[in-house]
Amino acid sequence: VQLQACGGGLVQAGGSLRLSCAASGRTFSTYTMGWFRQAPGKEREFVAAISWSGGTTYYRDSVKGRFTISRGNAKNTVYLQMNTLKPEDTAVYYCAADTVQGPETIVKESRWYDYWGQGTQVTVSS
Repeated sequence: VQLQACGGGLVQAGGSLRLSCAASGRTFSTYTMGWFRQAPGKEREFVAAISWSGGTTYYRDSVKGRFTISRGNAKNTVYLQMNTLKPEDTAVYYCAADTVQGPETIVKESRWYDYWGQGTQVTVSS
């Protein structure tokens, strides 16, 4: 699976961005997809994940109510709509695919995700 993330940029606090991640390659496989982020000097952290069907989602507490993860109709694209952005959301955002666990299983530990995109920078100014 190859993952290509895009949509990052510079935005003022309170603004919005929409990240996209397109998967190619093993598209015949079913897999959970997630978003992670890493701020300078910090460890990579889980942001959100969505099951193959899109019926199950999971978010870290700090983004609940502000971020929404969704999948495209073709299932091989995942989006992260980020609203009411805060300076502490500044990070490089990575999309990832978990092709090992069940398609409806969501895990938030990065070690379970076996394919990763290249990352896209999100900067929120105060």
